[in-house]
Amino acid sequence: MFPQMRLRAITLDCADPLALAAFYEQATGLEPHPKSDADFAGLNCEDELFIGFQRVHDYRAPSWPDQTVPQQFHFDFAVDDLDEAEARLLELGASKPDHQPNEDRWRVLTDPAGHPFCLVKG
Repeated sequence: MFPQMRLRAITLDCADPLALAAFYEQATGLEPHPKSDADFAGLNCEDELFIGFQRVHDYRAPSWPDQTVPQQFHFDFAVDDLDEAEARLLELGASKPDHQPNEDRWRVLTDPAGHPFCLVKG
């Protein structure tokens, strides 16, 4: 029998951990970790999942949909209204790539560090 594993944290590489944590804090309403600093910042989730942001020198943002610099991962966020959520996130500093594979069902945005993430209906 294998030991039980529980996902505790997801950490994103970036150039500015505090700025990226602030973007996701505003986007999700999650609480900032009290020991966040310029090299590593984090957000606490209610279910004990931790989202971390770590400084990487010479960070290169993913180039989605081109794979010159692969995306490596992405978040999916469920939303009630795609248009409303998209507009709010663009105001917070997200970007919207031209390539949208199925804009009626989901939207692909990128965070201020260039990581793609999706907004999904429902």
